[in-house]
Amino acid sequence: MPVRNAAATVERAARSILDSTVREIELIVVDDGSNDDTARVIQGISDPRLRLVRQEALGVCAAANRGTAEVAAPVIARMDADDISHPTRLEKQLSLLYNSAADMVGCRVRIVDALGHAVGSMQRYEQWSNSLIEPGRIAAMRFVELPIVNPTLLAKREVFEMGFRDGAWPEDYDFCLRALGQGRTAVKVPEVLFDWIDSGSRLTRTDTHYSPEAFDRCRKTHLLDGPLAGKAMVDLWGAGQAGKPWLRWLQAEGFTVRHVVEVSPKKIGSQIHGVPVIADTALPLPDGTPLIIAVGAAGARELIQADLTKMGYVPGKDAWFVC
Repeated sequence: MPVRNAAATVERAARSILDSTVREIELIVVDDGSNDDTARVIQGISDPRLRLVRQEALGVCAAANRGTAEVAAPVIARMDADDISHPTRLEKQLSLLYNSAADMVGCRVRIVDALGHAVGSMQRYEQWSNSLIEPGRIAAMRFVELPIVNPTLLAKREVFEMGFRDGAWPEDYDFCLRALGQGRTAVKVPEVLFDWIDSGSRLTRTDTHYSPEAFDRCRKTHLLDGPLAGKAMVDLWGAGQAGKPWLRWLQAEGFTVRHVVEVSPKKIGSQIHGVPVIADTALPLPDGTPLIIAVGAAGARELIQADLTKMGYVPGKDAWFVC
């Protein structure tokens, strides 16, 4: 558990791990240069399974990697200093890890504010994330958003040994995309076992590394290194507010965009940036050309996926949702 200046919440977070139904654990708290009472609060918890490691302020990546270096166990779980892990979380995640072929295990989450109320602005993400349970779905949808809430992650040690890396993007999203891109498999316990406490002071709310632009930078980097590597031609589904920026980006990266797929009769038959706009019924059958789906309307993803399945496209193989 990497922490910095979390004196107000770190004891609750730490005790939620120590109160786990899994008793044979070690909780390593890496204090990354706190200048409040974080260390004193941790030192006040009397439990031999708790160890405090202190370092100068080097950042969340360095703190998380320091935690990995300090761990002796073959399985590592993440935790954040302002969240609550349910008592059976680790037990159920460990069971799923040992009884499946997965390398990484998450769980469903409840995103709430400090008073325990649902956070309206996060409900769409919560519902989407909680819908991703099976390995294939998690891998296929990874370019939409972070498919596993980072502090719920439990994984084999070798996964964490990849290390978190600094960059102009969210380190947890980069970590997840690298792991899945290397063929690591992920699965989730289909239960809510974690309370993700959203607040105005959380890094995801205050740090530019977690801005929409930073997430976009991360997904595009991994698309170029993964599904789009070695490809010269792509198809794009979506010519609206979400799709047009993707069209411009793909062309700027040197890709030939063969078709833009649309369902709006007003756009079908026209051209956008020199690319013909076709109806979804005119989309060629899978032929090795990657299909990027950039449609942001609520509910559109499910409808498009149903259409693609009928045509033989497999999301995560030849079709990639990006929003």
